Amino acid sequence: MFTGIVEEVGETIGIQPIGNGKKIGIKAKRILDDLKVEDSVSINGACQTVIKIDGNNFWVEAVGDTLKKTTLGKLVNGSKANLERALTLNTRLGGHLVSGHVNGMGDVLRIAPKGDNWFYHIKIDPQLMKYCINEGSIAVDGVSLTIAEITGNELRISLISHTKNNTIFQYYKTGTKVNIEVDLIAKYLESLIESKSGESSQGLDMKLLDKWGY
Repeated sequence: MFTGIVEEVGETIGIQPIGNGKKIGIKAKRILDDLKVEDSVSINGACQTVIKIDGNNFWVEAVGDTLKKTTLGKLVNGSKANLERALTLNTRLGGHLVSGHVNGMGDVLRIAPKGDNWFYHIKIDPQLMKYCINEGSIAVDGVSLTIAEITGNELRISLISHTKNNTIFQYYKTGTKVNIEVDLIAKYLESLIESKSGESSQGLDMKLLDKWGY
């Protein structure tokens, strides 16, 4: 589990094909303080297992499914990446609970400055929209963010300059692909509702809630 608070921006220093996956090497500094082989680390929001540490670099192996479903498959030498170590029981939960299991990819539609802040408009899969609400949480490339506005399947995210300058958001441009993880609580609620009603959560309405005694 992670918090969605990026600890540093690393840089890809090596990509090696292995079977149906890739071995990826990333140069880092801060997170290497106590990082160990077999530890989990979030790379642009995707949870990966450290298989090797070599000086200022660590290596992971991304399987074929991960490369297809996330932006890790688009990494090249020199690519920047958001990095976060797995949380511990004494970690401050400054963001929200992030599993590191990417639900899909989104597209940056446009970026606009707003005073000292920045507006990022991101298009996501329409099937993920049911998990999104105004002022709700979402992880974009592993960054815990609050949804400011929803229009169709487009989200508007507001970033302060500090977040922009300390994550790979600073490198985004129109068309950039990003990893999306929706709020875990929303997905658990959907599962509970479906198991209780025996129906899809899309059938949830006031009549059904009244039937359950709400």
